Amino acid sequence: MTAPRYDVLGIGNAIVDVIARAEDDFLVAQGMHKGGMALIDEVRAAKIYDAMGPATEASGGSAANTIVGVASFGCKAAFVGKVKDDQLGKAFAHDIRAARVAFETKPASHGPSTARCYIMVTPDGERTMNTYLGAAQDLKPADIDEDMIASAAVVYLEGYLWDPPHAKEAFVKAADIAHKAGRKVALTLSDSFCVDRYRGEFLDLIRKGTVDIVFANEHELHSLYQTSDFATAAVALQKDAKLAVVTRSEKGCVVVTPDRTEAVEAMRVDKVVDVTGAGDLFAAGFLSGLARGKDNKTSARLGALAASEVIQHMGARPAVSLQALAAENGLIL
Repeated sequence: MTAPRYDVLGIGNAIVDVIARAEDDFLVAQGMHKGGMALIDEVRAAKIYDAMGPATEASGGSAANTIVGVASFGCKAAFVGKVKDDQLGKAFAHDIRAARVAFETKPASHGPSTARCYIMVTPDGERTMNTYLGAAQDLKPADIDEDMIASAAVVYLEGYLWDPPHAKEAFVKAADIAHKAGRKVALTLSDSFCVDRYRGEFLDLIRKGTVDIVFANEHELHSLYQTSDFATAAVALQKDAKLAVVTRSEKGCVVVTPDRTEAVEAMRVDKVVDVTGAGDLFAAGFLSGLARGKDNKTSARLGALAASEVIQHMGARPAVSLQALAAENGLIL
């Protein structure tokens, strides 16, 4: 097997985040489920934008945020996702390349505009997302470059890709290429509502070995196994997954393998400002450690460090060098 050109390559929805602060009453008035992600059409997107307060725009998307985090750790990173050749699409491409991430997916010249996610951040730091997928849902198997996929040590896929049919096909194609090249495939379950929609298919991916590494938070795990008891769900996950990591907010995380489970503490945080991107950046730290040969506990500590950094400011991408932050905390990659 040849040495990888990339430590981690992510495939996901290329989205520009539109972020604003909001009170709980605003969520109720708009019919939003606090802490969740809803798919919306362009008409609904326009109505939300008109109703929300002052907002900031930043390139986002779950897997894209993770891959930017991987690059911030000093690892070699690449991203595959679809934008349109419009203003927001150009902004997305510029931002991810400026973060030292290889991004070569050809933009769409026709069809829906670049995807947008309207994120409401309530005073407790919780985020509620409303996503117009736009051009992102037009990611197709033809956009998957076989050589690029085969040259990544880990291919990381987001569960949100399971919504658009063509993106789902691209997902499966990428996993097949990666495994044939002897690489690892990771999946984030993305959102408990996403798990509700595709529970059976996600379990099938895990049990059949289509994915080697699973990332989930506590809510997603409960949804996956339809139980409110964490221990019961963790035992079920242990039987199904080769390697899984379940994040539990301030309680840290649990690393699950077929022969053991290991709890790892969260990093201390002075003040939670915005939890947007916490899971994405946790995955960035864990995957960076894994790609560089670190053990599961050290990789989880890197994940906890990255998550703690991103929740202390607005936005879903790191505001400082995660590589430098890791070194300051005695975690050398």
